[in-house]
Amino acid sequence: MNVNLRYFASLREALGQAESLAIPAGTSVGALRDLLIERGGAHAEALARGRAIRTALDQTLCGEAALLHDGAEVAFFPPVTGG
Repeated sequence: MNVNLRYFASLREALGQAESLAIPAGTSVGALRDLLIERGGAHAEALARGRAIRTALDQTLCGEAALLHDGAEVAFFPPVTGG
């Protein structure tokens, strides 16, 4: 199945605005992040497990256990801080 990835803020600067990716059926958001980290390079650095990253599935915030579906839009972004 195919999913559409979008990156925001510092992740967009490191990885670009968007990309599409073919993944196995039954993949979760967390497993998708691990697949991207396994690519190495900029993906491994930007999405590293030690970094705080928020995710949204079809424009709704979600946890890493959320299961993806064909055509899903997954957004990755750093947490927002203010003050």
